[in-house]
This record gives sequence, C-alpha cells and structure tokens, in this order.
Amino acid sequence: MPSSGREPGSSDRSPLNPSRGGSGTGGPRQRAKILSLPELLERRAGARAMGLNVVQCHGCFDIVHPGHIRHLRQARSHGDILLVSITADACYTKRGGAPLIPEELRAENLAELDCVDWVYIDPSPTAQDILTRVQPDVYIKGREYEQNNDPRFAAERAAVEAAGGKVIFSSGDVVFSSTALIRALEQSVDPYNARLRQLLAHEELQGPRLNGVINAMRDRRVVVVGETISDVYVLCDQPEVASESPVMTLRPLERRQYDGGAAIIARHCAALGARPVLVTGLPDNAEGERFRERMAAEGVEVASIPVDVPMAEKQRFLVGAQKVMKVNALSPIVLDATRQERLVRLAGEHADGADAAIIADFGNGLLTPTVLDHLCTTLRPRVRVMSGDVSGRRSSLRAFHSMDLLCPSESELRETYRIFDQSIPSVAWRALEDTRSRGIFVTLGGDGLIAFDRIDTPGSASASDPGIEANASRVRGEHVPAFTGHPVDPLGCGDTLLSVATLAMTTGASTLASATLGSLGAATQAQRLGNIPVASTDLRHAMVRLHTSRLAYAPGEGDAVAMRARMGQAV
Repeated sequence: MPSSGREPGSSDRSPLNPSRGGSGTGGPRQRAKILSLPELLERRAGARAMGLNVVQCHGCFDIVHPGHIRHLRQARSHGDILLVSITADACYTKRGGAPLIPEELRAENLAELDCVDWVYIDPSPTAQDILTRVQPDVYIKGREYEQNNDPRFAAERAAVEAAGGKVIFSSGDVVFSSTALIRALEQSVDPYNARLRQLLAHEELQGPRLNGVINAMRDRRVVVVGETISDVYVLCDQPEVASESPVMTLRPLERRQYDGGAAIIARHCAALGARPVLVTGLPDNAEGERFRERMAAEGVEVASIPVDVPMAEKQRFLVGAQKVMKVNALSPIVLDATRQERLVRLAGEHADGADAAIIADFGNGLLTPTVLDHLCTTLRPRVRVMSGDVSGRRSSLRAFHSMDLLCPSESELRETYRIFDQSIPSVAWRALEDTRSRGIFVTLGGDGLIAFDRIDTPGSASASDPGIEANASRVRGEHVPAFTGHPVDPLGCGDTLLSVATLAMTTGASTLASATLGSLGAATQAQRLGNIPVASTDLRHAMVRLHTSRLAYAPGEGDAVAMRARMGQAV
C-alpha cells in the first residue's frame, strides 16, 4: 500500500483531518483531533473512500520524549493520515497501575503534534480490538518488537495482516523509555515515592475499601469533650513602620472568625456524617447562647457547664497568606470541685451508647489532670473507641490513659518525656506504656505521620525499665507521607486528623487505613485558609486524587535518610 509521499508537516489537509493551527494547549482544533469510537470509524470510512492511507501507532505515551517524536514522524511518512491510539487509565498496568499523566492530558499532548491527525483513547488492555475495527493500512511498532514473542503483539499483528495491512518497525535510532524516565524522576525528586507506591498498592487502601470506611462513618455517635476556642483571622494591608518608633503598623482590612478547639472537632465529625455531642464549658450569657445556636445549625448538639470567663479567642494577623502576629485572648478557666464533677457526669451520660469519645485538651483549664483521669475512667467502658489530643503548654499528654489513639506532634511527645536523643518508636513506646494506651499517631508536619500500635507479647517489660530503645520493638510503625507539600494554612490539620481517624477506627478500619484517611483529611484542611470542616465528599475527592493523579502531591521537606533515622532504622 503505497504512501502518498507527502512530507510530515504538509499543510495539504483533507476535511478528514483537523486543522493543525491554533494556539494554546487543548484548544478547539487540538480537541477536534481527539475522537470517540464512532467519530473515528466514520473518518476511517471517509479516508478509505477517498483512497487515503491510514497509519496507526499505539502506546501509553505517559511522557512524550524525543524517541516518541521521531517514531511518530517516521510513522507519518508511511501514509496520509496518522492515528495514535493510547491506553486508557483504567487499563494502565505499568508501575502499579497509575499513569503519571491522566489519559485526557496524554491525548492533548499528542494532539498538539503536527504529525498526528487523529487521537483515540482506547479502553481495551491491548490494541487488538481497535486494530480490527480501524483496519489501518500500516501499523508502526518500535524496533524492539521485531524479535518480540509477546502474545499480545502477535494478536495485534494478526489483526492488522488479516485486513490486508502491514506491520513496519521504526528505526529505533533514538531510544528512550517513558517508564525509566518516570522512575528516575520519582527517585530523584521524591524520596517518599516508594512508600507512596506501597500505600497505593496496599489491599486495605484500595478505593472501594476506603470508600466503604467513609460510608460507614455516617450516624456514628461521638462525644467530644474539651474547651471551645474562637479562631479569628485579621487580614491586613501591607505593614508600615510607625513614625514615632520602629514598630510594625498593621491596618486591618477584613476579620474572619472560625470555630476552634473542641468545637471544630465536633464540626468535623458532623460534616463527615456522624452525630456529635460537644461537652464543654460556656459562659451563661448571650455569647454562649449564640454559640449553641450556631453549633445546632451545623449538626452539633451542645451540653455544657457554666464558666465564669468569656470564650477564648486566638487572633492571627495576616499580610497576604503570611501570619505575622498571634494574640491569645485567653482567660484561664477555674472550676470548683462541684463543676468538675458535673462535667465528668455530663460526659458520661452522653457517652452511653456512643461509638467514640474524643478528649481534646487545649490547656485553658477546663480539663484538669483530675478531670482527665475521671473522664478516661468514666468513658472507657461506655465507648468503642476513645482518642485524645493535647495542645498548649498547660496541657499534659501524661494525664490521658486507656486511649485507643493519641495524636501528639513529635515535639509534644518529646517535650512530655524530655527524650530528645532517641528514635520516635522509643518515645512512642514510652507514651503507650505510660498512658496504658493502644495506639499513637505522631505527626511530623510536612513529613506526614507515623502510626504506632502495640505488638502485644507475653511478659513485656515496663517502660520504667532501663533500655527504652529495646522496648521500641514492641510497637509497629507505619509511615504515612503528607499528601500535600505546599500547605496554605496548617491550622486545624491536627483536629482533622483526629476526627477522621477516630471515626474510621469505629468502623473497624485498620491502623494504616485510619491513618491514611486522617492524613488525607489533614491534607485537604491544609489547602484552606482557616479551620473549615472537612466533609465526607472532600475526603472522597482526596482519595480519588491520591489514586489517580500522582502529580497532585509533593514530597515533604525531609528525605529518606532522615525518615529512617527517625524510625530508628539503619541509615
């Protein structure tokens, strides 16, 4: 079947071939090259009627490199029209089954090439079916297939030759591999990519499994105990220096107010479909009543004891997205014995029949060590999952006990036990033994988190024993990378993690699945200015992005060596 002899790049175009002009990626003329199956078959019939030869190439084309360009140009020289069919995302099998670039963008990349006339996204695992339907006059494959015994290529070749076409092998004068290029890119740019690929391949983290966990969170009854805080963002104009002294001067432009403290944890739970009850202290005035009404509108029931101070407020002054100053307007809460007992009793009453209890101590005095001890003792028999978190210099991780989950940062954990020269597993073991808890998620900022749970062994040593490092072997750690490398605002990430992970644990989800969903929730929160509840739909979108768009997440600030050191592994 002779070629027309036109040179690649010729401007002699028939109505069967979209114009090659236009500007901008994915413009109308480029999109016109990307055909559905009916459109493709119609144009193929038109080309046959006009006596035009159709050449076809097939591949993934995940990264279009110089080898591809030469291959396609050479293919175009063998006929009048060049069709490039690409493997759809659903049939992609390389590197764990997820292409670097989604199918729509891969199609647009090829459509931008002047030598390409038609592009088709093939939903089949091989090109055999589309070759049978299109019946190209020429099928071009790379030189490496000439001596290839792959039965898939044998079937493709048979389909072409059965229709009277021929198979031609390109010169192979420039050899590149998209797979090798992507692997080198991943290894050089993202030291955590290997761990991310492990997570994506894990059975418990497949999309249907995680979606089932998210669905099962609905209608879970959760008791949230802790202080309420109002987070205020004051957006300011560019700072100036005062004329009377070298003091920064800010001019407020806008004031935004967000729920914080235990209130936002309860709101996260409500947004995820759960039925939360917030047990807290509120002033017995109009301020407290407005808070109750706002919480009720968000699906949060409030049960409170009266306190004698206004609601705590933390003001953050921002210039652009940069926080330049923080002012804490906090009046410490002081409770007499009667109100402490009432708080514990109130939490216990609402915990009857609940699925989970979340205790959040923000260090403003509501949760004294005595109250925390009684809360842990009172709530433990009444709920399936109990979790806790601390934030603030006056709070103490050691006051918690009998927890299923603790969620401190690495600095909070190390400061609690004054251990700065040992690996995280060692300190985590100390915390688990000290608090008689089951699991602990240690957050690492931009490096994600490490989820630890116990490995119960007969006759395990006490954490008071010398040689804490040896006891670290009694915990199992799973590193979950941060799923965002460029946070807009880290405020509320810990609250989101605690809320999502706790609800996941009530469904029976594993430690790894709970930590992964919690980290996805935290990543979603990190992309928002202010503490805004993360809904179940947000969590599903984050899950889909994780599994389908491998360029969506950037690595953390650390590297693989530093992470192994933190985990106490050999460097």
